[in-house]
Amino acid sequence: MTPGPRNLITDVAGLRVGHGADAALRSGATVLVADAPFTAAVHVMGGAPGTRETDLLAPDKTVQQVDALVLSGGSAFGLDAASGVADALAEAGRGFAIGPARVPVVPAAILFDLLNGGDKGWAANPYKALGRAALAAAAADFAIGSAGAGTGAVAGDLKGGLGSASAVLADGPTVGALVAVNALGRVTRPTGHFWAADCEFGAEFGGLGAGPIPDPGVEPERPTHLDGNTSIAIVATDAALTQAQAQRLAVAAQDGLARAIRPSHTPLDGDLVFAVATGARPLADPVWQLALLGHAAAQCLARAVARGVWAALPAPGDPVPAWCQRFGDLRPPPGA
Repeated sequence: MTPGPRNLITDVAGLRVGHGADAALRSGATVLVADAPFTAAVHVMGGAPGTRETDLLAPDKTVQQVDALVLSGGSAFGLDAASGVADALAEAGRGFAIGPARVPVVPAAILFDLLNGGDKGWAANPYKALGRAALAAAAADFAIGSAGAGTGAVAGDLKGGLGSASAVLADGPTVGALVAVNALGRVTRPTGHFWAADCEFGAEFGGLGAGPIPDPGVEPERPTHLDGNTSIAIVATDAALTQAQAQRLAVAAQDGLARAIRPSHTPLDGDLVFAVATGARPLADPVWQLALLGHAAAQCLARAVARGVWAALPAPGDPVPAWCQRFGDLRPPPGA
C-alpha cells in the first residue's frame, strides 16, 4: 500500500472535490462529486450528528446511488449547503429519475463552528451559496488545511482543518479519505507529535515520528470548549461495492478517527463517515478484498486527520492556535 500520486481522495479516478468558504464568516463547505452517480453509504458513531438524507443510504432503501456528498460548517444552518449543490445539479440535468423529473440526491453532514469568532450575524443563510460555489470549484486538485468545511474548525486545543489522503493497494484498488476535523479530542500528544504517526508515509504531516510514549493511565483533560464538535469524513474507492459493502467500509473507516483523535466518538461529537464506491474495479475476492479496503480506509482517514490539522494556517482572531504556531519548531529543517 502506497499513497496515490496526489495523496488526495481524488486519486480515486472520476472524483472531484471543491470548496466554498468565507473568511469573515470563518466557515465553509466542501463537495465531493463525480460525472455520474456513485454508490454511497454512511455510518455514525458520534452522539451529536447533524445530517441530511442519510436515511436514504441504508442498503434496504430504493435509491442506491447519489449525485454528490457535502461536508459543511455552520451546524444546522450548514445543511443548506446541500440545497445549493442540489439546485446546481438540477440545472445541469442531474438527479434521480422519477418519470420526467430529476431529483439530485445530495446527502450532507455538518460540524459546529458557530463560536469560532467569525461574523455569524447574517441576514440570510449563507451556506446555500457556499455549497453552490464549492460545486463550481470541484476539481481533481484541491486545498487542505484551512479550506472548505475545515475553515473554522477546532481540534481539541488546536485549529482544525480539512484533510485528505490516499492509498493504492498491492492488488490494484485505490482508497482515499476526506475529513473536516472539528473534534472534541486532541490529534496530538502534548509534545505536538500526532497520534496518527504510525500511519504516516514519509513526511506527509511533518515526519515527526511518534515522539515520547505517554503514560497510558493519564486521562484526557477537560476541553475548554464543550459547545460543539464533530469530525465528518468521506472514504472512497474505485472498487465495485454494493451499498451494504460500502456501509461495511464506512464502519471500518471509523477506526481511523479513533487512531488519530483521542478521545473520539464522544457524546459531544457527531462523528460520521460516508463511504463511496465508483464501481470501476470489480473485486475478484470480495470478502478478503473488502477487509483490505476497510483497513486501508481506516489508515487513510487517520492520515487525513493529521494532514488537515498540520496544514491549517492561523488567522487573526482564532480562538486557538494552529499547529504551526504552537509546534512549528518540530518540523525537520529543509532537506533533512
